[in-house]
Amino acid sequence: MVSPRSKQVAHAERVLIIFPGALGDLVCFGPALRALARRHHEATLELMAREELARFAVGRIGIVRIGIMSSHSRSHSIDRREIAALFAQQSNLASDLTGATQFFRPFARIYSFFASDDARFRCALEAAAAPGAVSFHAFRPASAGHVAAGYLDEIGERGAPPDGELLDGHIDVLPDDIAEARQALGRLGLGDARVVLLFPGSGGQRKNWPAENFAALASALPPPMRALVVLGPAEGAIESALMPLLAARGIAWLRDLPLSTVAGLARIAAGFVGNDSGVSHLAAAAGASGVAIFGPTDPDRWRPLGSVRVVLALKLADLTPAEVASALKEMTR
Repeated sequence: MVSPRSKQVAHAERVLIIFPGALGDLVCFGPALRALARRHHEATLELMAREELARFAVGRIGIVRIGIMSSHSRSHSIDRREIAALFAQQSNLASDLTGATQFFRPFARIYSFFASDDARFRCALEAAAAPGAVSFHAFRPASAGHVAAGYLDEIGERGAPPDGELLDGHIDVLPDDIAEARQALGRLGLGDARVVLLFPGSGGQRKNWPAENFAALASALPPPMRALVVLGPAEGAIESALMPLLAARGIAWLRDLPLSTVAGLARIAAGFVGNDSGVSHLAAAAGASGVAIFGPTDPDRWRPLGSVRVVLALKLADLTPAEVASALKEMTR
């Protein structure tokens, strides 16, 4: 027997959001994502993004805030063949769009932040989707102010959320995320410590505070605080210089954690210090207070949303560990 709830889910409108960004972009997109969830509160909201980010978003960022449909939010990888088909040559459009049409046509509404300036893609997606279903929006909008506000402008929702929701962008950290984090800390013998997460990498070397400064900061934390360095893809370029420093100073580290575990660590951590990076955005959105170090990029546009102190240095090498430690002390008091 089919339950009334199952029938309602089966007949719910489907709304697709296509978003191509990296981790920091997705976190900054969170307020707009939640605004779209409110707008389509009776629909099943589905996100197409990078595979790891799409999986992480379900249940944590916006797309779960759809009332009774929350357990039926879905995600899709932006690397699907149906997306590739939309870039086919015009002469092959009809044959290439067969699979794409089968995928996109069922959606009542599609918001695309992907390739909005590519005429071929726009034409193909509109042909594959239901008539009038698609709207195109700028990825990383050029409007002044924080990029999160720009995304709200793009969907016509700038005045919709309370100021606090925009300024305190958040993700919903799940109980399993916290359990994963506690297990990871326990394996390191840090289960009872006030852990400060350190994120020494970023998407660009010019945005990185020197690795030796992160190591010096980790060594200088006063008890009962303990440093935990979190290494991921962003740290690949600096790992060879960083690892000997960590080993020499006995600093704990973890590598290649799932985003869910990083979010759990941030929720229970005493604080964090990071560069202008996606993982700094993630930590702040997960509820950690901390320090974000900015140099060549504009914090008014790219600062992490949440309880974050921005330390700005025109030349990052001139920023001392003592200055960052002082800012961290203020944020973790």
